[in-house]
Amino acid sequence: MEADYKSAGVNIQAGEETVQRIKTHVKSTFNKYVLKDIGHFGAFFEVPVKEYKEPVLVSSVDGVGTKLKIAIAMNKHNTVGQDLVNHCVNDIAVCGARPLYFMDYLAFGKLNPDIAERIIEGFSIACRENGVALIGGETAEMPGMYATDDYDMSGTIVGVVEKSNIIDGKNIKAGDVLVGFPSNGLHTNGYSLARKVLLEKYKLTDTPSLLKSTLGEELLSVHKSYLPLISKIIENVDVKGFSHITGGGIIGNTKRIIPEGLKLEVNWYAWEWLPIFRLIQQAGNIKNEEMYEVFNLGIGLVSVVNEKDAEKVLAISHEMDLTGKVIGKVI
Repeated sequence: MEADYKSAGVNIQAGEETVQRIKTHVKSTFNKYVLKDIGHFGAFFEVPVKEYKEPVLVSSVDGVGTKLKIAIAMNKHNTVGQDLVNHCVNDIAVCGARPLYFMDYLAFGKLNPDIAERIIEGFSIACRENGVALIGGETAEMPGMYATDDYDMSGTIVGVVEKSNIIDGKNIKAGDVLVGFPSNGLHTNGYSLARKVLLEKYKLTDTPSLLKSTLGEELLSVHKSYLPLISKIIENVDVKGFSHITGGGIIGNTKRIIPEGLKLEVNWYAWEWLPIFRLIQQAGNIKNEEMYEVFNLGIGLVSVVNEKDAEKVLAISHEMDLTGKVIGKVI
């Protein structure tokens, strides 16, 4: 039998079909700074340097982790693309950056154009919502590296901030307060532990008594973008720092912006945990300390501000239906 690429597990035609199917989704995110259509060896984006005196590019790379296993099991693939974009947007927005463009990497055991299109549709939805251009990416078919139905993804985002407006926590002082803003679930972190304890007791189609939807639907809740809230706070308050609460929890992430010699004091009873976190804790008999370290527990973003500015930040968040709470302080 004569060997060819397809017999080795790589379908070039499926790749070409995918490119054709995603063009409309990708183009829906374009703006005046995108200079070329997809398909070139490189993507072209004109940086809006005239809008800045000292523009600084800010970039970040991330993935979605084992939340993908839930999407695959549920055969629902358009939300994880939104998760990835929003996660990346938040990571640079907390630095004060305006996101400009996003690029993705997808790797499949066996490329399915339907699934690839749904994922990229998700990218495009979140890119439009955040004013980000999806200017390029790579889709790889890797038989033997991934199981037939498995896939993985990562995303790269690039944004810009005025050098004098970079938010990096350097002005944080003892006495500043932590204002936390709500998440809508696990976002994109803690899924390995959540899957381990929950799927030993429940099916994804079950609706445990603590939840209002099926377990699968709850676990696929889209990672929230905090860009509008961050932008509004920056416009109105001299914010000292933001932390995006991902892997490592509230303390693990917020301490990254705290100057040396200072510590965080978190009031873990200042807000009510979302039901999904109670369910995870009960299912796995997990200690509070482990929950604090792994999950966001219902707080997806933290701002660090002078105590006198806390009420203004809370009022802004309330106006935007993301009502915050003072959850601690810097000591």
